[in-house]
Amino acid sequence: MSDTVRRQIERILDEDPGRIVGVLAQMSPHSEEKSSAPLDAGLPARAASARESLPEPVRAVRHAAVLAGATAGGVPCMRPPIPDLAGTEPAQPTLSAVRRANTAALEPLLATDVVRGARAGREGAVAAFWPSRSAYLELDRDELARLATMPGLTAVHPNTPLSLPPVTTASELPTTVLENSASSWGVNATGALASWGAYGARGAGVLVGVLDSGVDASHPDLRGKVRHWAEFDRKGRPVEGSTPIDTQGHGTHVCGTIAGGDASGQWIGVAPEVELAVARVLPDGSGSPAQIQAGIMWAIEQGVDVLSMSLSAPLTDPETGDFTSLAPGVFTQAFRTCLIAGIPVVAACGNRGDQTGASTGGDIFAYGVGAVDHRDIVAGFSGGLSEVLVTSPVIPAEQLPLIFTKPDICAPGVAVTSSFPDGTWRALNGTSMATPHVAGAIALLLSAVPSIRDTHAGVKRALYLMDQLTGSVDELGEAGKDSRYGFGRLNILRAIALARSVVTEEKQ
Repeated sequence: MSDTVRRQIERILDEDPGRIVGVLAQMSPHSEEKSSAPLDAGLPARAASARESLPEPVRAVRHAAVLAGATAGGVPCMRPPIPDLAGTEPAQPTLSAVRRANTAALEPLLATDVVRGARAGREGAVAAFWPSRSAYLELDRDELARLATMPGLTAVHPNTPLSLPPVTTASELPTTVLENSASSWGVNATGALASWGAYGARGAGVLVGVLDSGVDASHPDLRGKVRHWAEFDRKGRPVEGSTPIDTQGHGTHVCGTIAGGDASGQWIGVAPEVELAVARVLPDGSGSPAQIQAGIMWAIEQGVDVLSMSLSAPLTDPETGDFTSLAPGVFTQAFRTCLIAGIPVVAACGNRGDQTGASTGGDIFAYGVGAVDHRDIVAGFSGGLSEVLVTSPVIPAEQLPLIFTKPDICAPGVAVTSSFPDGTWRALNGTSMATPHVAGAIALLLSAVPSIRDTHAGVKRALYLMDQLTGSVDELGEAGKDSRYGFGRLNILRAIALARSVVTEEKQ
C-alpha cells in the first residue's frame, strides 16, 4: 500500500461519518498498457506566438508562402516533450489496446473479497469505468479500511458531489451585441458565420458529445439534433427509461451554442448541422465524479468526435496533487483515453477569476477554455492559472513536476444568447458559454476539411485539431501564452483556411 492511498483512505474515513461510504478507486496500469507506446499529446505548446503551435504541414505551407513574399513567417515547432506515459517506442497506443489493458487492470480490484461482498450485499455498490481504470465502490467503513491493502491501487477519492460553474444572466446586452441581429455575437466574432458561406460547412457528419445537466431536445433550435441520450445516477449507473430532459437549463444553453439553428430569427449555434450525444451527468446542476466518469465512458463508446464539458470543481492552489475534490488522476487518465480515441476534450476553466482554475479545464490533457466579451477583453470571472503537477497516478514520478498554464484558448463567454428550456432563449455569462464555441469550432473544422479523418487518426487527430485551433487564434494578451487569454481568441475561419491550404498544396 502506498502512503498516498493510505492517507487518502484515512482522510475519507475522517471526513465521512457515515456507515456506508462511496469512493472512486483507481488502479495502476496493466502490464500491456505499461509496455504500449507513449502518448504524444496533451501539453500546450511553449511557443513565442500562437502560429508556432500550428501543425507541421500547415507551418510548411505558410513558410512557402513567406518565401514567395508573404508578410509572416513559418517557424520551428515549439511543442515541448510530452510526458511519456507508457514507454519509449514510437508507435501510438490504440483505443482497443487501452480498453483491453484498462479492463484487465480493474479485474483484480473487482475480484477481491471486499468488492465481491459489497456487490452481493448492496445493489448498485460497484460500477467500473475502463477509460480511467477506476470503479465506484460503495463500502462500509471496515471494508474501505481493508481495501488499503489492495496491490496495484493507486488512488482512492470520495465520490463528492460537485456543481456546475456559477453562471450569471446578462442583465443588459451592449449595443454592439444587439447589433448582431443575424447571429449571436459569438457565432459572428469567431468566424463561424463567415465559414458557412466561404466553405459550405456547418458541421454535417460530425457527432459532438456533451456532458451537462441534460437537454431540452424539443427546443425549436435543437429539434432532431440529439442522436444519442443517456442519464446516469450518482453511482455511475445508467438510468433506465430516461428520455431527454433539462430541468436546470445549463445543458440546453450549451447545446444551443454548439448546434442551435435560427428558430428565434437569429443563428445561435456555431455548427448548426452537427448531431449531439448528450449525457445528463449533473441533474439539476449537481452530480458526482462517478456520474461524470460514466458519461465519459459512454461518450467514447458512442464514437463522438469531440467532447464538450462545461463543468468543473474549483482549483485555487497552483500545486496540483491528489486531494482536490474531482479526483484529478482519474480524470487525467480518462482524458488521456479520449485523446487516444481521437477525441479532444474541450473543458471550461471555471468562473472564479484570475489565478484560479478548474479541475476539468485545468487538466493537463484537456483543451481548457477561458471567456472574453464582445470587445475581446477577458472576462473578470474567467479562470486561469499556472499549475505545477506534483503527483499523478497517471504520469510517472520521474517526469514530475510538470509546469503548465491554462487556459489554452479563449472564446465568447459574456452575454451569449442561446437556447433555454421550454422553447425560450437566454443570454448568460460564463466559461461554460465559451467552451461550446470551441467544441462547435472543432466540428466545423472536421466538416470543412473532411480529409482530416483520412490523414489523421487517434492521438494524432486530436492533437491536430487542437493545434489547428490554437495556432489560428487572434492573438491577445501577452506574447505567447498567458493565464488570462491562453494564446488568444478562437478564429475558426482562419483555422479552416489554413487547414484547407494544406489540402490544396498537396493536390498540386
